Amino acid sequence: MGLDRTIRFPSAETPAWESIRALLERVGESGQLRMIDNLPAFPDESPPDDWKELRVGMSGGMVTVRRGRGSLVCVIWGNGDAALNAAWGKVIWACAAAGGGAVDSPDGALTADQFAHDEGISPA
Repeated sequence: MGLDRTIRFPSAETPAWESIRALLERVGESGQLRMIDNLPAFPDESPPDDWKELRVGMSGGMVTVRRGRGSLVCVIWGNGDAALNAAWGKVIWACAAAGGGAVDSPDGALTADQFAHDEGISPA
């Protein structure tokens, strides 16, 4: 069973992977692509503009990012450890921050800054 968190954006557009990757680097993660749309990817490869799903290698494990119309969904396995949960939080934050999105949470929508504060993420 997986855990997922949705980030919604003010328009149908979602941020480019390069913008997300740049923000991951600010929090100490390389965010290397492992798969693009179910096909193996080189770590430094950039996905095509019409990508639907990315598998991102993080220090704590693998995070899947699925793109929909005006949203990104970040997914991990439900049995992940603290390191994977921390990596997941960084990907969620980077996605939200890159596109001015709002993170769905049980307490309502959170801005990227609010989410970072709640998760203890300190962008450099």
